[in-house]
Amino acid sequence: MDLKLKGKKAFISGSTQGIGFAIAQQLLVEGAAVIINGREKLKTELAKDKLQNQFPNADISAIAADFTKKDEIEKLLQKLTEIDILINNVGIFEIEEFQNITDKHWYKYFEINVMSSVRLSRQVLPKMQNKNWGRIIFISSESGVNVPDNMIHYGMTKAAISAIANGLSKLTKGTEITVNTIVAGPTYSDGVSQVVEEIAGAQNIEIETMKNAIIQRSNPHILLERFINPHEIANLVTYLSSPVSIATNGASLRADSGVLKII
Repeated sequence: MDLKLKGKKAFISGSTQGIGFAIAQQLLVEGAAVIINGREKLKTELAKDKLQNQFPNADISAIAADFTKKDEIEKLLQKLTEIDILINNVGIFEIEEFQNITDKHWYKYFEINVMSSVRLSRQVLPKMQNKNWGRIIFISSESGVNVPDNMIHYGMTKAAISAIANGLSKLTKGTEITVNTIVAGPTYSDGVSQVVEEIAGAQNIEIETMKNAIIQRSNPHILLERFINPHEIANLVTYLSSPVSIATNGASLRADSGVLKII
């Protein structure tokens, strides 16, 4: 299938690794121009160089910005002109008991995971409306539906961005703009792999054995019987970014391998 993405320009927040980086790769395969983003300038430039080596003829750029710093956010927003596809992906997570989550942590999670998408969407949507075409995609999580008791602050943010996406989609009536949410299941991102490797090392267990043990303990109903690969999330994102996905709007699409027990 020709996804008709040649000539489109995408911005992906939080895309130096994991799901965001995989999305960048998939969009580049389809011929889109891509702007990646990370918190640290060096890491962001290294990620860009890696992509440029993989796709030497592609249009790739990078903008470093920390979503906790207002001056960096403002500079980033000013650079986002003529964006056809916005992927709201940036996010942080941690395991923490509810009683130990301070007000500061609650606000930090809301600022990065939620307000980043608000500010980015507010910047690009009017221009999409002016040209009557655009795609805005929010990367949410099954943790925003079935909130873990030891990640309540994280689950709150993922539920919030699903609500924002739903509301924004109602502003696209009669246009060629769509706003959708992907509800991702347990994905073996760089952050998750770091945690798994640390636990495996501490217990002197093979990484694959530890991965299987964790997924069976935390998500025994996952139909894949393994962690989801970031590229398996990116495939769905790439389709939703395409002109051929016009009939899918205001939707929450699950890429969770059956973890959520809902129809």
